[in-house]
Amino acid sequence: MRNSRVQFKFEVSRNITIIRGDSATGKTTLIGMIADYERNGAASGIELSCDVPCVVLEGPGWMRNLSFIHGSIVFVDEGNTFTSSHDFARAVRDSDNYYVIATRESLFSLPYSVSEVYGIRNSGRSSSRYPQVSRLYSTFYQIYDLSPSAPFIPELVVVEDSNAGFEFFSELFSRVGIPCVSAGGKGNVCRTVKNASEQSILVIADGAAFGPEMEGATSLGAYKRVRLFLPESFEWLVLNSGLIGGSDVADALANPSDHIESRDFFSWERFFTAFLVGKTRGTYLQYEKRALNPAYLQDHEMGAIKGEMPKDIGVSL
Repeated sequence: MRNSRVQFKFEVSRNITIIRGDSATGKTTLIGMIADYERNGAASGIELSCDVPCVVLEGPGWMRNLSFIHGSIVFVDEGNTFTSSHDFARAVRDSDNYYVIATRESLFSLPYSVSEVYGIRNSGRSSSRYPQVSRLYSTFYQIYDLSPSAPFIPELVVVEDSNAGFEFFSELFSRVGIPCVSAGGKGNVCRTVKNASEQSILVIADGAAFGPEMEGATSLGAYKRVRLFLPESFEWLVLNSGLIGGSDVADALANPSDHIESRDFFSWERFFTAFLVGKTRGTYLQYEKRALNPAYLQDHEMGAIKGEMPKDIGVSL
């Protein structure tokens, strides 16, 4: 999308995309251009190229207006307080739209991915003949960089959930004498880390829905040495391990957005759970989220899954 002054270029791959950043970074400009194009089309001086309709949602009548919007990318500017409501979360869950939300707040009612929280980076082009910037070029960049910087040896492992994933990691780390505790949900992770007596803590959580917790989680470095390991989900790790064969598995992992319908799966974590359950039904690796099948704790199976973990965790698992 562009006009004579600015151009935005980005791809929306999940049902919820968050744009963060201070004033004057381009969030309101982006959504204002979409609103202008929505009202005036080509007469607005804006060129918009997208595979689906782009619409802006705002104001007290948002719920009624959203009921008429289908198969679109819905943009919401900051200042619309309804984005933090449970009514909005339910509306997002039950719709077939994708949402791009500009906000400076963490939206705890929405399960958005850590990889779908973006800032806007602006650059300009000029030449010796025309030294002034003729157009501003704006692109999205991921705010949270989880690339490891040094080997990490944890004294404690905090796992987001208390189900199959926790059972696996609890057994895995017990073999090297490292305690593992469940936070009992993503909203309890930061408090669990702060209350722990240990100073070096590995946090394992489902990255597919952990986005709202990232501001708090990244601030934990002020209290402890914390390493975040945020795969899409435990089920995603299992599928990546090679234990489950099939070309459809490889394709779903390589191109998840081609397989996931937002109306059916509020987050990618739910898709990978349903996919793993379906692929293993009736096999020795039959998977249930509530309780881990002991087959996953056998040496071969455990070794395959732990092989998908970061190599910078400096313990011989």
